[in-house]
Amino acid sequence: MPAQPDSPHRGAGDAPSGVASSSAGTVARDRIRNFSIISHVDHGKSTLSDRILELTGAVDPRLMREQYLDSMDIERERGITIKAQNVRVLFRGHVLHLIDTPGHVDFGYEVSRSLAACEGAVLLVDASQGIQAQTLANCYQAIEHDLEIVAVLNKIDLPAADPERCAKEIEQVLGLPADEILRISAKTGEGVAELLDAVVERVPPPGGDRDAPLRALIFDSAYDQYRGVISSVRVMDGVLEADTRLRFMQAGSVHEVEEIGVRTPEPRRADRLGPGDVGYLIAGIKDVGEARSGETVTTALRPAAEPLAGYRDPKPMVFCGLYPIDGDELPELRDSLDKLKLNDASFTYEPESSHALGTGFRCGFLGLLHMEIVRERLEREFDLSLIATAPSVEYRAYLTDGAVVVVDNPTDLPEQSRIDHIDEPVLTATILTPSEYTGTVMDLCQGRRAEMQRMEYLSPERVELVYSIPLAEVVVDFFDQLKSRTKGYASLDYEPATYATAALVRVDLMINHTPVDAFSTIVHRSQADAYGRRMTEKLRELIPRQLFEVPIQAAIGGRVVARETVRARRKDVLAKCYGGDITRKRKLLERQKEGKKRMKNIGRVEIPQEAFISALRLGD
Repeated sequence: MPAQPDSPHRGAGDAPSGVASSSAGTVARDRIRNFSIISHVDHGKSTLSDRILELTGAVDPRLMREQYLDSMDIERERGITIKAQNVRVLFRGHVLHLIDTPGHVDFGYEVSRSLAACEGAVLLVDASQGIQAQTLANCYQAIEHDLEIVAVLNKIDLPAADPERCAKEIEQVLGLPADEILRISAKTGEGVAELLDAVVERVPPPGGDRDAPLRALIFDSAYDQYRGVISSVRVMDGVLEADTRLRFMQAGSVHEVEEIGVRTPEPRRADRLGPGDVGYLIAGIKDVGEARSGETVTTALRPAAEPLAGYRDPKPMVFCGLYPIDGDELPELRDSLDKLKLNDASFTYEPESSHALGTGFRCGFLGLLHMEIVRERLEREFDLSLIATAPSVEYRAYLTDGAVVVVDNPTDLPEQSRIDHIDEPVLTATILTPSEYTGTVMDLCQGRRAEMQRMEYLSPERVELVYSIPLAEVVVDFFDQLKSRTKGYASLDYEPATYATAALVRVDLMINHTPVDAFSTIVHRSQADAYGRRMTEKLRELIPRQLFEVPIQAAIGGRVVARETVRARRKDVLAKCYGGDITRKRKLLERQKEGKKRMKNIGRVEIPQEAFISALRLGD
């Protein structure tokens, strides 16, 4: 088991972290270290955070659990970190502010915000897998923020671990000296104390002027129904004190401080936070728009002249419509999106309406996993029942009259006759894979209209492939296919590159000759017929039979490319005829046929919500 609070690793003079909280802001700045833990998915960030909490005595051993800092149920169930979490601990007379970050590419925005509150980063690499795609991406982010990087090889206790090979790989690819790379096991606790010693030695103390006007950066927020907005802040200059009036510089609002404190990891009230301190702020804010991430907080009496730089707003890459199953829940959905936006600033939303689904919101996300997590959080945390339309990306339609239309909803695409050409977003995708899977990865990429940019061997066993690939080809199941074809060994990172012209068309689905906008999508012309056939076959199985035939058609413009028919249910009108003249039976059947014809002209097909949910489910 890892070292417990009474372990000899604890430095002399260390106290339980709760004691430190009352003195927050009075610690000498040269005794403070702020650092993030960054890595690829599943390389052990949350496990390392657990060991640090145990080693420093921040958590009572009886209350300790795995993934202690992952507070959401969805994080525990999926075994991934979604939200960055910060905690303050004591180690050998130093105050360490640790921020545990997500590893998945969709949550890179969380990582960038966390790095803005730090002076150093612990780069964690799995000693059996070596450098992965997100290892590179997160390391480059840390270098952009000018952070001191402490490279660490984790999982050295695994039988497949090869620390020597991985250390050489890190030195070759990232330029970090192999002899400075630490070796630890976050699972057993081996080497964790030495890692904290390295953080104390290598990570510089925070800067800032204690006597300057207050400037504190909000790097995360959450909404509490009883206390309002609770913000995570990093004090850059000046001192943040309790019972003072604060000005939120971008929102232009003034609020009274109700409580400030630090997370140890439980919230502990403090009297003041000085330069370099990371803590939380509660100011009775009920309007979620007044405490966005990137906001600068200063005092109302002695305000700062300039706000802090804040963050670049992330650009959504994947769009879908979110609609309440019960239309009466629309106001609740709007409020829920407001509150979730405060906690996750990387998604966007705006109202939209659909003939089939009613009124809802068009939402933008950083990726498919992000979209799935936001939808699940809305359903869990706010008790909503939602339908999500098929994901799409943002296209640019160039019209024959010279105008440019930005299209993130397929129903907004102008008529084909008015369009000169359509541009679609293209990504630069970096794939790291064992060399024996190079052929199957190249085959997958070429089938998705990708073009190779470069290919480089990081070592005899590992190869890096860089492709230019349309975003629309990535958002559905590219990642799943990549993992299954490489037995889980390949890793993927991507970033937006440019727009490129492509032969794209809109496929419309018509049920009983009426277009259903929720099923419209934009696809490449070469895949349009296959998509239309797949959707019509699926809807034929999902739509219940009516008293008349229901045609289901897929059309491109005015051309029908696929058709299926839901057969009519027949009432047995001959049941009362137990014999007699055949003309009587014919008369009853003719009357039934005329009734069906009339019904088909005026009848409406009610599509059950289950059909929408099933037809729009990803990956089916």
